[in-house]
Amino acid sequence: MQKINEIEELIKIISKLPGLGPKSAKRIVLKLVNNKDELVKPMAKALADVYKNILRCKICGVLKPSSIKCSFNNCQIVEKKYDKICVVENISDQWSIESSNIFRGYFHILGGTISSAGLKKDDLLINSLIERVKKDKIEEVILATSATVEGQTTAYYIQDSLKNIKTKITKLAQGLPVGGEIESLDDGTLYSAFKFRSDLNSSSD
Repeated sequence: MQKINEIEELIKIISKLPGLGPKSAKRIVLKLVNNKDELVKPMAKALADVYKNILRCKICGVLKPSSIKCSFNNCQIVEKKYDKICVVENISDQWSIESSNIFRGYFHILGGTISSAGLKKDDLLINSLIERVKKDKIEEVILATSATVEGQTTAYYIQDSLKNIKTKITKLAQGLPVGGEIESLDDGTLYSAFKFRSDLNSSSD
């Protein structure tokens, strides 16, 4: 096989995507090269548009158009008012829960967990979560972090950070397997995890 720098670089980039290795990346690149007009051209434009126009909200962590300006007093992402907020690690977790139609409320995406990939408490959107709970008069905070050691450590830290705020704190319980990640759960398991979530306020008394 002739070595072409542009192709090699594209294979290297695509192989970094979740679930893809060098062999899968090569097949994808071959498909793209053979369908430049139908795939490469529109994909290049879509990627450029995402890079230019889409970013994570610095307050709640959800994806939003860069044209939308948000503040603690004026969230332009969610128009409807809720009294519950679901705390997840990543945007993929939010999408999984949304697609299941189990939860109706605000989302707060931390951006990872404490001690995962070198992240520290200050790297996560925990301070903004506390501020949102205060300003939006949230009645229940649902901790939907994964059942990994890092996820549970993060949940405990958030629970401790909210202990002086008068709000109900719950976390997903039955239905969430030990070591399980939210985005990998099916709708039935998610439904069970939300339905049987446990009240952390009473357990800490």
